[in-house]
Amino acid sequence: MGLIAFLILRFYEGNSYVRASAALLNTGVLPVLVRYGVVMFPRIAFGVTGALVAVVAVAASAALAWADPDPAPVPPPLPNVNAYAPISPVAYSVMGGNWYAFAGPAGVTCVINKTSGGYGCSGALPGAPEGANLLSAGPVGPPSFASTGQPIFSAVGEVKALPPNTRLSFREISCGVDGTGAVACVNSHDQVGFVVSPAGTYINDVNPMLDRPEGSNPYLPGMPPG
Repeated sequence: MGLIAFLILRFYEGNSYVRASAALLNTGVLPVLVRYGVVMFPRIAFGVTGALVAVVAVAASAALAWADPDPAPVPPPLPNVNAYAPISPVAYSVMGGNWYAFAGPAGVTCVINKTSGGYGCSGALPGAPEGANLLSAGPVGPPSFASTGQPIFSAVGEVKALPPNTRLSFREISCGVDGTGAVACVNSHDQVGFVVSPAGTYINDVNPMLDRPEGSNPYLPGMPPG
C-alpha cells in the first residue's frame, strides 16, 4: 500500500466510505490505479471522502473495462448433407469432367474440383460479409470468403440446379441442396463447411472433434465418453 493512501485511511478510518475503499486497497486494485495515474488526489483539502468515492467508481469502471469480451457467436450447425440422396454426376460434369458444377441460389454457381479437391460457390452470395462473392475451401481446412473481379465459377456457363434433397460427392467433399434451395457443402474429414441460402450465407469452421463440450462423445452425440 502506498504511504499516502495508508495515511489517508488512518486519518479518516472512521469514515464509512473510506472503510469501503480499504477493500480495494487490500486487493491491490487501488495501489495499481494510483501507481499508473488513473486515480489522483489533487488536494486532500478538497475532500478525501469525495476523492475515495471517485476511486471506487473508477475502480468499478476499470473492472468492467478489463473484463473478458463476449465470445464470438457459435455458427449454426451444418446440415447432414450425406443424408441427401446421391445423384448421378453425369449431367453436372464440366471442364472436361474435372469439375462438378451446379446452380445455387439466384446468381450463384457452386463447384467441386475433382483435380484439386477444392470446393466452393461464387456469385451474389446472400448476406456475405463485405460484399464477398467467393466462398471456397481446399481439400483440408475451413472455407473462407474472398472478393474477385467477377464470379470465377461463372466461366463454366449455364449449369443445372440440383433437385431438392440431393447431393454430389467426391471423396470427403459433399455438396447438396435441401427443400428450401439452400446449398450446403461439407468436408466430412475436417467436419467443416458452409451454407449458401436465399436467407444468408455462413461458414461453420468448428470441428466437433477438436472443439466440443467437456465430457461429450464426438462419435456418439448424447452418449457418455467411452
